[in-house]
Amino acid sequence: MRTALPRRALLATALAVPAIRPSFAQAQTFKVGTILSVTGPAAFLGEDMRVGVELAVEEINAAGGIGGRRIEWFFYDGESQTQRALNATRRLLSQDRVDVLVGGGSMSGIALAMAPMAEQARVPFISTEGAMSIVTPVAERRFVFKSTVDDDQVLERLADWCHANSRTRVAMLADSSGFGQSAVEQMRLVAARRNLQVAYESFNPADTDLTAQLTRIRGGDSQVVLCWTTAPVGVVFLRQARQLGLGDRQLVHSYGFVAQRFMELAGEAAQGLLLLSVKFPIGDQLPETDPTRNAILGLTERFTAKYRRAPNQFVGQTYDAMMLASIGLQRGGADRNAVRDAIEGIRGHRGVSGVFSFSAERHSGLSKDDVVMLDWRAGRFNLVT
Repeated sequence: MRTALPRRALLATALAVPAIRPSFAQAQTFKVGTILSVTGPAAFLGEDMRVGVELAVEEINAAGGIGGRRIEWFFYDGESQTQRALNATRRLLSQDRVDVLVGGGSMSGIALAMAPMAEQARVPFISTEGAMSIVTPVAERRFVFKSTVDDDQVLERLADWCHANSRTRVAMLADSSGFGQSAVEQMRLVAARRNLQVAYESFNPADTDLTAQLTRIRGGDSQVVLCWTTAPVGVVFLRQARQLGLGDRQLVHSYGFVAQRFMELAGEAAQGLLLLSVKFPIGDQLPETDPTRNAILGLTERFTAKYRRAPNQFVGQTYDAMMLASIGLQRGGADRNAVRDAIEGIRGHRGVSGVFSFSAERHSGLSKDDVVMLDWRAGRFNLVT
């Protein structure tokens, strides 16, 4: 595997292989194509996501491959741009002729655009992005799966916390991306069935000032203020919410913002923040009986030894996606329909993001049981019990 290509060369060359390979060599490999954004606004997620796939591919190949067949990995930088990512997807499907797609550009909007292409080509696609709409309705997304938890399951966990703490009034401040608006759609449904009163505000991921939205929230009677974004503007949310006197309300960030560098940028404004998250950031705080603890600690040790830094949940969600793809390829072989069926048939797989179980009705493998509440204290994320 080579290092990432210069931006201008992105759509001309695949990272893992020469442009032409002998047919015999092709028959001895499984081809996996990945699109993630390691440049542009989503690069702060994309680079971590890229190395998650990279490590999984290296481990699988070092262990002898999949049924004796090595993974031939094709990687393209989506550059945080939907059209560039779609051009790369077209190449992976028609020219590189991959067996499986893993990774949807590090942005829900990109993954949403890629899904119909994978569906039409009948190539299994495991998205590593968050929006629930990537895999729904399942009847139109038979070849599309997801290694992240669904918005409704995350919001159900928030509703559990709200009811346990006598909070019924929520202000939701979501960005205008596919990730943010998918969550708004699900919040309307969850709020109705869980008796939550929700006021909604929106912003653009590139915004640098949320004063207007937060001032309107301050004028309301919300007890909880939930921000839903993966963009750095989430730091602005924390700082301006404190400045406007919203510190007496519980501030909450979604799982897309569980990143230590964001907490460090927010400084004192992050103190007292709650976050909805998968268990990966607090693996060492989980009880010995937790089904994901050993997987999280093992990946953390191996990743740290190789990359000389600690992994985060974005590494975990792409590592899981590649491992799910390997199960599908192991069981389904060269038949893409059989690979699709095999992924859909995965039950009880202990990943680092949670325990994955797919079905014909549900192509997101995680559930509310895989979501926890965290806070930020003493320079790290901590499990809220």
